[in-house]
Amino acid sequence: MVIEIKTDKPYEVIVEDGVLDRAGEKIAPLVRPGSRAMIVSETNVFPIYGERLKASLEKAGIHTAEFVFEAGEPQKQLSTVMQIYEALAENDFTRSDIIVTLGGGVAGDMGGFAAATFLRGIDFVQVPTSLLAQVDASVGGKTGVDLPFGKNLVGAFHQPRLVLADPKTLSTLPDAYFTDGMGEVIKYGCIADAALFDKLEQGQVIDHLEKTICRCVLCKKHFVEEDTNDKGRRMILNFGHTFGHALEKLTGFSSLSHGLAVGIGMVMAGEVGESLGITEKGTAARIRRVLESYGMPTESAFDFAKVVEATALDKKSFGKTLNLILLKQIGESVIHPVDRNYLVLRYKLAAEQNRRRKLN
Repeated sequence: MVIEIKTDKPYEVIVEDGVLDRAGEKIAPLVRPGSRAMIVSETNVFPIYGERLKASLEKAGIHTAEFVFEAGEPQKQLSTVMQIYEALAENDFTRSDIIVTLGGGVAGDMGGFAAATFLRGIDFVQVPTSLLAQVDASVGGKTGVDLPFGKNLVGAFHQPRLVLADPKTLSTLPDAYFTDGMGEVIKYGCIADAALFDKLEQGQVIDHLEKTICRCVLCKKHFVEEDTNDKGRRMILNFGHTFGHALEKLTGFSSLSHGLAVGIGMVMAGEVGESLGITEKGTAARIRRVLESYGMPTESAFDFAKVVEATALDKKSFGKTLNLILLKQIGESVIHPVDRNYLVLRYKLAAEQNRRRKLN
């Protein structure tokens, strides 16, 4: 399936089995004759798919170089991007050349940020190989890195020229990485696609992966086209992320993966929404059951007040006010500004009421 994302510079997202091996023919029309590609990838993915991507690019007349970093979220930092700059400079890359990211969200975010900033901007193409990247991270132009005091705090909006998502690459994913990607799939069901959430509850999603990926991309397309720079309705895509990013920060960006953290964050957001009278009662429980059915955690190891404190540098924070993404019901979401201190008090009150209800 081909999905066009109509931003200032429109581009296509191609979701198709085997498209990895046709990357060269898809990318060649986007570059000048004689242009080169820097493949930015990581140590888990490149040994599996790197040579196939290189062969496809070389066959199309695009000479390649490669930068392969140690896999993992802890590498998503400015020091790694500096190494990408060095590789680009050493290979005499110019604005007519291109970066091709191969891997999950970390490769896409860092490679995209390097593309956005090297020589004040060169083109890049995303070749996502994880479920999380195919359904979410590769689309929308958000690029960046983490800082010790917050996730994705340095970055740029830089739309790719093309996204090539090959569902067959998901067959080599370890179970933990596939489960991680399900966090974002469940998010899309929560915020805008009640029918998808129903299928998740019925366990029908994994058997129809290509269709599921396309449904998520089509959902994200709507929000990205409406709000390219994430200053309005696009913030709804961050359902579960405010608390999720805080949990990632509290665990040092290492012991809790992004998708799992977002899953816990969605449960917390559901509980907060119910305590504020915004979210339909029972919604948090439905989210919890779906997460558990896919082997995902649903509880935070941290006190709620500590999690809220860790949101201080969240991009949706404005002083003491936090723009929370909440649900009215499954498939319908809203942006709700709330004072942090009030949020903690309401959450504790709701927790106490739930405890008493269980005792009775």
